[in-house]
Amino acid sequence: MDKRPPGLTRRPLLLGATAAMAWPGLLQAQAQASHRPGDALQARPLRFPRDHGSHNQTRTEWWYLTGHARDTEGRDFGFQLTFFRSRVDAARDLPSRLAARQLLFAHAAITDVRSGELVHDQRIARWNGDPPTDTARAVFASEHDTHVALRDWLLRRETGGEYLLHAQGPSLLIDLQATPRQALLLQGDRGFSRKGPDAAQASFYVSQPHLAVRGTLGVRGQRFTVQGSGWLDHEWSEALLHPDAVGWDWIGMNLFDGHSLTAFQLRRQDGSKLWAGGSFRSANSAQSPTDLYDFRPGEVDWSARRHWTSPLTRARYPVEWVVRTPADFYTVRAVIDPQELDSRASTGTVYWEGLSDLLDSNGRTVGRGYLEMTGYAQRLTL
Repeated sequence: MDKRPPGLTRRPLLLGATAAMAWPGLLQAQAQASHRPGDALQARPLRFPRDHGSHNQTRTEWWYLTGHARDTEGRDFGFQLTFFRSRVDAARDLPSRLAARQLLFAHAAITDVRSGELVHDQRIARWNGDPPTDTARAVFASEHDTHVALRDWLLRRETGGEYLLHAQGPSLLIDLQATPRQALLLQGDRGFSRKGPDAAQASFYVSQPHLAVRGTLGVRGQRFTVQGSGWLDHEWSEALLHPDAVGWDWIGMNLFDGHSLTAFQLRRQDGSKLWAGGSFRSANSAQSPTDLYDFRPGEVDWSARRHWTSPLTRARYPVEWVVRTPADFYTVRAVIDPQELDSRASTGTVYWEGLSDLLDSNGRTVGRGYLEMTGYAQRLTL
């Protein structure tokens, strides 16, 4: 077994970590749109706080915040709030301020572990791409820092670095503050990541693991004061999903000792691995060459151990995996099985996104985070 201690030695990145793993559907939809010559991204140094903000010239972008939280009585919850931005190429050169140059989507979900239930909601709106004004702040994504609003839903980064999250629907409420406890994790080569065998399949990808979370979660009219740990992904891209890929499997895991694990694979129609990667960062709060290890595609393998069949879609999802990485052979196990999201009213796809435990090769539970699986109910199309 290739098992390394915390603080893995960094190797030169060959293919990088994926960034397409954080949300379902939109990449495939964009792959159906016309692609203009010269649109491929070029690596560059990232600059913050500007690069926390929106990159409206790129094809797709998302801010994805998930986590685990617990109330004072020990009741466990998982939560997800994700905002997506998708450029509308048909309106790219239209001069009218009324043209919908961008689409904004949002998904919110809460896993109630005690009841064994997942509740979720979604939003979608058109946006002309103009910055907000004092009289028009309902739908926008700021280019200066993280501040995305879709009517009454929002994700905003405050001047102190903490994130405010708010989403409310008929069956859920997410009203949280998430404060960074570690440095940003720049996935791939200093934030520029490959996520397919073709050079054009690349993106900018930044993660913020180990967020300290506190606030209120609501499920079907009940409200709970909670604290916990979160994970933020922010990615923007011109990338097209590889034509042989029908879906992916992805994890973002906060280990209890402060380490962070990302792993993914893209799958072909027959279930075989097309591409894989990820990263392991030690608990050191400052990212340095010895803190981050980028996985090469051949170093990551996923093996399904148990399945669950959705009564709604009849899709058969692997809800327990063994994931081989250079850090360890990990078991990823869904906390509850029914965590399928039907987002056909917004991004147009069905996927499984849920709170999961991470066990090491000795069978010890060493972390908790989110597992995402796409392409099981249908190929990623809108």
